[in-house]
This record gives sequence, structure tokens and C-alpha cells, in this order.
Amino acid sequence: MGRYDRNMMCISEEENNSLRYKTVAVAGCGGLGGHIIEMLGRLGVGKIIAIDGDVFEDSNLNRQILSHTQNLGKPKALAALERMKLVNPDVELLPVMNRIDENNAGIILQKAEVVIDALDNVSGRMILQQSCEDFGVPLVHGAIAGWYAQIATILPGDRTLDKIYSGLNDAEIKNPLGNPSFTPALTASIEVSEVLKLLIGRGELLRNKMLFINLLDNNYEIIEM
Repeated sequence: MGRYDRNMMCISEEENNSLRYKTVAVAGCGGLGGHIIEMLGRLGVGKIIAIDGDVFEDSNLNRQILSHTQNLGKPKALAALERMKLVNPDVELLPVMNRIDENNAGIILQKAEVVIDALDNVSGRMILQQSCEDFGVPLVHGAIAGWYAQIATILPGDRTLDKIYSGLNDAEIKNPLGNPSFTPALTASIEVSEVLKLLIGRGELLRNKMLFINLLDNNYEIIEM
């Protein structure tokens, strides 16, 4: 059996083959981003731009799939590159060991067909949204806190993050709930499913709406935005 045979039980061979020509940018290679990169690579997305200016530390070991005891202190984006060589060497992973800001966002994101938000701050997310709008590229947003998560797909002009984070800034968005291992994995899975729908042009998107997940009470709610 081939690498992608099981993928083609839910997407067509033509759709599967088209993924090798797609470029997806992932902003953040931590709890969400590591899982996202892993799944994109196993789907066979041809080029992944992995963006993160941080290095691994002890507190990442509870949830970040790219972290382990042997790479503490190592750049997260570089770890993504090494992981992809093991998972799927046919995928071109471009590590960007910088934080996204207003000066570099355009250069980093301009060749992406979809951008994925795996950040942990409002200011970075707003930069992503504006850059995606400038380039006419979809943005898939995800955020986590403890037992809770939210996901939305944002097309240019939607400005969904303005509605989600209206009047809030980084200082006001703190996470006292922590992040266990399971919330980022689930949230990343849903973000990747949204990306796949965008890339193959099939399925219903979480557009102009937000999926809110409460795993503690098993409550999944779609909120119109």
C-alpha cells in the first residue's frame, strides 16, 4: 500500500495529488502548531512554512508534540524541519526562526495559499489577519485554554478576529487555565480539516462563525459571528 492510500478513502486521488502543489504557512510551532504541522505533512501538503521564534523549554513537554527531553533549548521551527524529514521527506518544510511582526509578515506569508493561526497572542493574530487580507489568502484561527478551544475560518474581508477580540489586547488575554495535552491536539485536528477543505474546495467551512468547544462538559457550539 502507498503512503496516501488511507487518505484517499475520504478524498479523491485527484484531490490527494493536488496537495503536493500547495503551500501552507503555520504561525506558531508549539502546542497547536506542532500537531498541525504533523497532520499537514501526513496529508502530503507539498510545502509547509513553519514560523516560530521560540525555543523549547521544560513547560512545553506536557503538550507540544515536537518537544522532547533531547531538544530543550532548540528552536521550535528547526525541530519541525527535523520531524518532517522523519515523517514525510517528500514535504518541503521551510523553517522561519522569527516571530511574525508587521515588518516581516508580508515576506514570510506572501507565497502561502492558506495561513494557520497557532499563536498565543492577540497582536500576532491581528497581524496575520491583516496580512492575509492584503494577499487575499484565507486564515484558519485556533485558540486554546485549559478544557476550552475555539476555531474559525476567515476569508479576506471577513475580519472575524475583530469580532472575537474586540477591545482586547495581549495584556487582557491571559490564560490562567493552562493547556493540557488533549486540547491542542483536538483543536489542531479541526484547524487542519478546515485547511483541507479550503485546499480541495469542498465541504462547509467555519466561515463567519466560531466553533467553541468545552471539553469539560462535552459541549460543542457554533456561534454566528
